[in-house]
Amino acid sequence: MAIRKRMGEIRAAIQGRRRGIGHSFFARSGIPTVNRFAAVLLLCVSPIACEKAPSDETPGDGAGSARPNIVFIVVEDLGPRIGAYGDPLAETPNIDQLAAEGITYTNVFTSAGVCAPSRAALMTGVHQQALGAQHMRTSSFGRERAGPLGTFGTDGFAYEAVPPPDVKAFPELLRANGYYTTNNSKTDYQFGQPFTIWDENGRDADWRHAPAGQPFFAMFSQNLTHESRLFIPAHATATDDAAGRAREHAERLALLGTRTDPAAVIVPDYLPDTPLVRQEIAQHYDNIRLMDDWVGEQISLLEEEGVLDETVVIFTTDHGDGFPRAKRFIYDSGLHVPFIVRYPDGKRAGAQDDRLVSFVDVAPYFLHMTGTPSRSFIQGRNVFDDDTPQRRYVFAARDRLDEHPDLSRAVRDERYKFIRNQMPERALFAPLYFRENLGSMQELRRLAASGDLPERLSHYFAVPRVPEELYDTETDPHELINLAADPEHRETLLRMRSALDDWLRRTGELGREGERAMVLAMWPDGEQPVTLAPLVTSSDENGGRSVNLSSPTTGASIAYRFSGEEGWRLYTGAVSIPAGTTLEAKAIRYGYAESVSISYP
Repeated sequence: MAIRKRMGEIRAAIQGRRRGIGHSFFARSGIPTVNRFAAVLLLCVSPIACEKAPSDETPGDGAGSARPNIVFIVVEDLGPRIGAYGDPLAETPNIDQLAAEGITYTNVFTSAGVCAPSRAALMTGVHQQALGAQHMRTSSFGRERAGPLGTFGTDGFAYEAVPPPDVKAFPELLRANGYYTTNNSKTDYQFGQPFTIWDENGRDADWRHAPAGQPFFAMFSQNLTHESRLFIPAHATATDDAAGRAREHAERLALLGTRTDPAAVIVPDYLPDTPLVRQEIAQHYDNIRLMDDWVGEQISLLEEEGVLDETVVIFTTDHGDGFPRAKRFIYDSGLHVPFIVRYPDGKRAGAQDDRLVSFVDVAPYFLHMTGTPSRSFIQGRNVFDDDTPQRRYVFAARDRLDEHPDLSRAVRDERYKFIRNQMPERALFAPLYFRENLGSMQELRRLAASGDLPERLSHYFAVPRVPEELYDTETDPHELINLAADPEHRETLLRMRSALDDWLRRTGELGREGERAMVLAMWPDGEQPVTLAPLVTSSDENGGRSVNLSSPTTGASIAYRFSGEEGWRLYTGAVSIPAGTTLEAKAIRYGYAESVSISYP
């Protein structure tokens, strides 16, 4: 597969699909069409086993082999600004080629509009507020930051969320099922970095290290489209390294040669149309070009190594665009993401699929694809399987954003979005030290101060906020016309309210009494609990020695290695110790500190 083709060479292959998407999904999206123990302590509010997927042990159709390799590409801060999704301004030949050879899912939504809570749900198949991982981010709780609008902070202390004890990240479950798992390299899960999830984790992790005959799961994160890549040096003042990051990225962009013309972009209605905003959107498209080149390199490597035809390749993003009123928000601009699946056997190549998908559905999808038994804690379901009941609704949550407390919940069906704001005393746009580095954010503040902010955006800084919002995403894709008080939409409002309430009852919410109380339930007296060391029981076996490992800490995962080994093997059952070697083992419960290591004999 010549994945690095130029856009012109593949335009004909995707033109028909682009027309179909452009007049349906893409027009609605608003993107330019032209140019624990904690659960018990918190009154058992997290019934974690809701919406569970069936236990499937047969790999999904299209995998191409009984145990396919999987490459999972998750880039950052990007909505469906992809050529294959109907955006003619986006130069994405590699991703478009992937779409031409795969399935383009047009209605995939993250569970949060910001990275860390979204990743917590993605990695576990559990909504972040049922894990205690809903706040962005756990490590910034109580941290003070200085920005151009003052010093900001929260009354608390940094922590790691402690999910209910049965929760495991899906790569660990794949690993227990015989997969070699690698991650390059973001681990923004909110519950620490458990060493049992990955065989290799970090910038040097490489799926090519998988032993011969062992299938691999490789996850890649890429930040070329991240919000910080939009910082303009002249405006990057909120953090010490912001201006340096911006200068470094400007040098990278200079290598592109031609740049996106700001006059060619379409400014979404939720932003003001000014030269600075246009410049920022144009730079986002330049960043997308850089990212697409990187995607092509990853796929070319699979092809060069001769494994592309044994590998499922999936492309998505962690949430929507990095602009104000997109990132950190639970409007579609912050939740709606591209999701492309290329199967090695060409299953449904070139197809567009409009089914509703939530990020919590991805974990059970991977389990099904690899023949890994599902787990009862998973709240998503494998909606990618036509035999599984499809979704009527997807759900999302917005909680503390760095130093800005908030509490909003959302439900969406194929057409309508309902949002409940439970802290209306908080402005929609509060000062956030990081976001203030964006030129567009400073432009919004300038216009608000001068009284020139467009009327449609005047509520951005208003207090109180409306307690309820209802939008028709078909007629109002930017979600600016609130229908909650419209009598003609009363029935829809009641239905969406009921759907949201039912979801919250089923999935549960840790932290209803506040973040500090939640943290103290997870970390008594503010101290991180420590996983207890594994216990060893042994028996003689044909002249050798076999051991079983267990942990006194409920929910802990255990790993071990033999003397002379560097990496850790995930413990799944009795281990035979070769003569003359020593076994070392340690344990970790998510959110806890890992145990001390023990040796045997």
